Amino acid sequence: MTKSLIRVRMSSHDAHYGGNLVDGAKMLQLFGDVATELLIANDGDEGLFCAYDSVEFLAPVYAGDYIEASGEITQVGNSSRKMTFEARKVIIPRPDISASAADVLAEPIVVCRASGTCVVPKDCQRKK
Repeated sequence: MTKSLIRVRMSSHDAHYGGNLVDGAKMLQLFGDVATELLIANDGDEGLFCAYDSVEFLAPVYAGDYIEASGEITQVGNSSRKMTFEARKVIIPRPDISASAADVLAEPIVVCRASGTCVVPKDCQRKK
């Protein structure tokens, strides 16, 4: 099935709570971007995100963290596309060393998993 991956650094503008904690909704925004890319690759159209079937927030995300969000289409219906998503923390800031220090994690930390359904209307599907 079709897969997609994006990587982005969480900024101080993404931090919504004390301690530079990033709102969990930011992970869902990333999953929406992944879903859009998957639908364009699969159907030639952005489609519409209909619903999440499940969402699990597994670890905190902070400003300065690099998050890698991936997804894949797991089932293709007439117009529906079932997808799964995972977000992993791959780089963390190290302010204890210096203001610009950071570490690549030897083992990424899964911060969020989700599954959902998108729809591409038949008349918008350009790829078969």
